Amino acid sequence: RTSRNLVSMRISEGVEWAAHCAVVLAQLPDGLALNAGVLAEFHGVPKPYLAKSLQALSRAGIVASSQGRNGGYSMARPAGEVTLLDIVLAVDGGQAAFRCTEIRQRAPHPAPRKCFRSSCAIAAGMWRAEQAWRDELATVRLDALASGVAEIVPDDVMAQNAGWLAARIGRA
Repeated sequence: RTSRNLVSMRISEGVEWAAHCAVVLAQLPDGLALNAGVLAEFHGVPKPYLAKSLQALSRAGIVASSQGRNGGYSMARPAGEVTLLDIVLAVDGGQAAFRCTEIRQRAPHPAPRKCFRSSCAIAAGMWRAEQAWRDELATVRLDALASGVAEIVPDDVMAQNAGWLAARIGRA
C-alpha cells in the first residue's frame, strides 16, 4: 500500500485522465475526433482540467486537435507507437520524482566534504528504482491498453459506450 501511495502522490490525476482519453481516442475510426467536453462528460471529470491534459498530449504530438463543428481530438500517432511513459512525460514533464537534498551533510558533526563526492546509496537506489519504473512505463503501449479494456468490458457495454460517443461526435 505504501508504494502505491507514493506513486499516486507523484503522478497527477491529469496523467490518469489523459491515458483514459487516449485509450478512447485510439479506438475511434480514422477521421473522427472527440472534443474535450465530450471526453470530460464520458469520464465524469471537469472539462477545464481535462482540457489541460489534452493540450499537453497535443503539444507532445500524441493527439492532434482540429477546429470546427467536427473538430476535437484524435490520435496523431498510431496507438502502438504511444507508451504510458510518453503520456506521463507529456502531462507531468520529465523531472525526477526523487530530489536529493543532501541531508547527510547536515548532521551536528558531519563527515568531511570529501566523503560526499559521490551520490549516497539512498539517492542512487531511488534513481535506479525510478529508472526501472520509467523503463516499465515505456513497455506499456496504448494499443495493448485498449485491447485490455475490450477484453474485460462486456461487448454490449462497449457497444453502448460506442453509441454514446458516436451520438456526440462533432457536437460543439
